[in-house]
Order: sequence, then C-alpha cells, then structure tokens
Amino acid sequence: MSAIAKPKMYILDVTNRDGVQTSRICLSKLEKTMINMYLNQMGVAQSEFGFPVTHHETNYLNANLELAEKGVLEPIFLSGWLRATRDDVKTSFKQVPKLKYVNLSISTSDQMIVHKFKGKLDHTSVIDEMVEAVKLSKKHGAELVGVNAEDASRTRMDYLIEFSLAAKDAGADRIRYCDTLGCDSPFTIYDRIKLLAESVQLPIEVHCHNDLGLVVANSIAGAKAALDCGVDAYINTCVNGMGERAGNADLVSVILAIKYANGLSGKYALDEKTDLKVAWKIGKYASYAFGVPIPINQPGVGANAFAHESGIHADGALKDRKNYELYDFEELGRGEPEIIETGRKITAGEYSGIKGFRNVYEKLEVEFKDDAHATEILELVRYANVHSQKPLVDDELKFIAKYPDIARKIFTMTP
Repeated sequence: MSAIAKPKMYILDVTNRDGVQTSRICLSKLEKTMINMYLNQMGVAQSEFGFPVTHHETNYLNANLELAEKGVLEPIFLSGWLRATRDDVKTSFKQVPKLKYVNLSISTSDQMIVHKFKGKLDHTSVIDEMVEAVKLSKKHGAELVGVNAEDASRTRMDYLIEFSLAAKDAGADRIRYCDTLGCDSPFTIYDRIKLLAESVQLPIEVHCHNDLGLVVANSIAGAKAALDCGVDAYINTCVNGMGERAGNADLVSVILAIKYANGLSGKYALDEKTDLKVAWKIGKYASYAFGVPIPINQPGVGANAFAHESGIHADGALKDRKNYELYDFEELGRGEPEIIETGRKITAGEYSGIKGFRNVYEKLEVEFKDDAHATEILELVRYANVHSQKPLVDDELKFIAKYPDIARKIFTMTP
C-alpha cells in the first residue's frame, strides 16, 4: 500500500499579472518573458503570465506558450487571469487557443456585490456566472481552472463555502482566497482558510496584499491552514513585493519564511523544485525592468541583508556567520563579484550599426552564421530597445539571438 503524499506549499507568481497592475509602472512584453524565464529557472510552479482578453497581450501570450511547447518554459505552468464571465472565457480561448491554465475571478463580499455590481449581479447570480465560466473553460480544453473569490477576506464564510462548493461541483481544480484589501491578520486568515479547506477539500491559492504590512505572514498562515487540512497550498507572490497599492507577497521572503521560520522549517514541505539560487538574479532584473530600486533592508536580496557594522555583530559574524545570519548568502545566488566596465563600452540600441553590434555579441560569445543572420538579429534588437525603452541586459540580448522568431512575435502589436 503506497503512502499518501503529504500536502505541499507551491509558489504561484503573479508578477506578470498583479505586479504589472502596480500604478505608474509597467513591463514590456520582453521583460515579462524574461521574468517567466527566470521564474522557470527558479522552479516556481506557476506564473500568472497575463490577461488573455487584452489585445496587446495576445502575441506575447501565444509566443510564451510556444516557448512552453518547445520545452523552454517548462515545467512551469503559464496561466491566464480573466473575469468569471462567459464573454471573457470565449474571448480568451479565441485569442489564445493553446491556453491550458486559467484563473477565473469574481467578487464575493457583500460590500462588492452590493456596491460594485450595483444591482447587475446578486449573490445567486454571482455563483451562476462563475459556474458557467468554469464549465465553459473546461469545454474549451482548460486542464486546470482556479476560481478566485475576490475580497474573500470580507466575504461571509457561509457564502464563501457555498460559492467554493459550487465551483468544485462545476469542475474547478482550486479555490483562490483573495485578501484583496490586505485586511486579514495571520490569525483570521488561518481560521478562515482552515474552515474553507475542511469544507471544500480542494487545493487553496492564497492571494494577499500588504496594506497593513502583514502580507508574508498572512500568506504563510493561510497556506499553513490549507496544509493542516490535508490539501496543497499555492502562495501568490510578486518579485520584490510589487503589486497594487502596498504590493503583494515578496517571492523571496515567502520562500525564506517557509524554509527558515520557527514552526515551519522542516515541518511543512515546500515544492522541491524551488531553487533560491536564482533569487539575486531575478530580484535585480525585476528592479531594473520595473525601474524600482530594491530596498536596502529587503530580506535576502537587499544591499544590507548580509551587511554588519556594529562591533559586536561584525565580530560575531566573522567568528561564525550563524551568530548573526539566519541563512547563507550563497543560497540566494550572491557572493560573486560583479564587474562594471569603466572604459570603452559599445552598446546595442535602436540606432546601432552592424560593427558595434557584432562587438557586443562577441563579448557574449554569441556567433552569427553570416552577415545576413547578424543583420536580422540587429533589426530585432533595435525593435527591442524601442519596445522596452531602456538598454537591454545580456540575458535579453542572448534570448533574442536564440529565439528570434519568438522575439519577433513578442514585439509585434496590432492595434
């Protein structure tokens, strides 16, 4: 008789969906693609990679699904976010026909049903609308459907359970508990998700916001409740804690908490594919792409995360790092010196010529078959610079040279 698998915590990163909803900032489609690449390297289970109903996302979404088919973006799941309506489902699968993973979202709190829908939907029709969307998604070939209860933290528990059971009966695979306003505490979210998980017996996605500064604690407490009830938990994160208003749960902080917090470390299983060695790289890249500096006191990746000045602390850390460091910097991919050129530098941009361009790629040890091949990649790099409106990093240049056809689709938008 085989042993029953213990439930685990998985990371479902929403940088490319909720992160890009951060007011006043955005990512280019190339930058979103690179974040998917880094998340895959990091062993993150799922990336909510965009909005399949949004026309300017269409080519990017289809191109990334093509990368998944080629085995480049694998094993990560790429999931689309849409409203739980028949129209959104129809449009999504029409524009992104190879979509396999979706999250359908609808508001469930009295506050939003009354004061957001303004009579267009009531409690019964919210469930009816969601059920139809789930069934239609499955009919279109969705292999995994998550149902998002927006504002779950302010939703009456009896209604949240009724809503979630209806989703399960319709064929939903997971329920997303959304603390949309960040008003939960670790104590309330634990109790509420425990009751929800016990009642519904589906994996729970935990989506929290940082309006009260509790986002990581709430995310971990909610996930712990799910595991305590014997179901998997999928914690929604954003790289560097980006997201609407005060942000979402920071990707690296969540992983560090599961691995090292008292009462969690060794007791609760984290998806074994998760690899923190990519933390430094993805944190720096997202900071550059978003144009938002990493706070110096950011866990794991901040400039001061391993810095010691106080005499007592410095002395203790030098004697044994475990005196004042909970985890090792090497585990996060830190420690290697970073070389900054201070002499002549040839860069690749929207007005580059072929000689300077070839010099840039020679330093990256990328060879071209001939001048025609080099000219083709140069043209794409020019478009990429216009597309991103900032100089390209080495990994972006390498990506364009390796996957020119994918890059061309990513840069193409038809109004």
